Amino acid sequence: MSGVPPLSDRKQRILRAIVLEYIQTAEPIASDAVVSKYELGVKSATVRSEMADITDQGLLDQPHTSAGRIPSDSGYRYFVDRLMEPETLDREQKRAIKSRTESEDTLQSLLESAVRMLSRTTHLASAAATIRDAETPILKAIITALGPKTALLVLMLRNGAIENRVLACPAELTLDDLGRANELLEAALEGMTLGRLAKLRLSVDANPRIAALLDRAAAELRATAKDLTRGRLVIDGEEYVVTQPEFQRNPELGHAVLDTLDDEEALRNALVEGLDDEHFAIIGREHSQPEMRLLTVIRRPFKVGSTATGAIAIIGPTRLNYERGASLVTGVADAISQTLGRIYGEAEGPLR
Repeated sequence: MSGVPPLSDRKQRILRAIVLEYIQTAEPIASDAVVSKYELGVKSATVRSEMADITDQGLLDQPHTSAGRIPSDSGYRYFVDRLMEPETLDREQKRAIKSRTESEDTLQSLLESAVRMLSRTTHLASAAATIRDAETPILKAIITALGPKTALLVLMLRNGAIENRVLACPAELTLDDLGRANELLEAALEGMTLGRLAKLRLSVDANPRIAALLDRAAAELRATAKDLTRGRLVIDGEEYVVTQPEFQRNPELGHAVLDTLDDEEALRNALVEGLDDEHFAIIGREHSQPEMRLLTVIRRPFKVGSTATGAIAIIGPTRLNYERGASLVTGVADAISQTLGRIYGEAEGPLR
């Protein structure tokens, strides 16, 4: 952590105690509370002196002259980088994560299920976003008959996304026509990326029924590609955030938080900007988007093979349970990656 020298062992124990207590109580922590609950081997006067030093270093704030201390954003950062002890998920938690992710068979349903579970488990907001990438390869597309008048167009991407669109079938379309249309579609999409798909034009077949079907398929594929290059965003549990004590005490802040969670661009950037396995927590003023600076985002990437295709996160006040949250988000991200691996195999491999 740049700019802050390492604290002594006792100061670290005091800072950790204050962070943990404030997460639980949402009230400033006094020295007496630290001494009574944590075995520090010193009296309250010594703890008060140490707390004053930690405050001078910018890791604690004192809301009022006579009040106890609360962690600053820098204090939370010091805690996350040097003092945090992530919880180990128990068997029941692992089973719950597995049951909510392993049965899904599309990226959209997988993310919706995972986000819902995380928000219900943590009583915080949870969100997931896919990385916008026009270079995402097309895995395949296929048209299958649903009935005499309708067909289903299925588009599969290498990053795990699957899109389904219903097409109206030309009159008197035969199964042979459908087979020929799929042959032409496969040839046209070979080596294609999502960005190029947005400009797709398919060769017109001499058979008017096939030509009409391909024309409708191309229009749906172009529209789908344009939508997917904007990326996906799924969010659940916004109501949990505004019920947190700091926002209940200040309704204006609560309204500001709700507005922020409605800002898709700010939220997406918070989830995927600078995404990697190490920088998993963005705390308060660390956010590049001013709208997000009342909040902490704990995020982890999910992957197809070794390629990160998006992130899942919990979102709450800076006073959230970092140790539990980091473990849960990591467990869910890993489960999403495993499910995507089951559906798609290795990132460069064929669809199974």
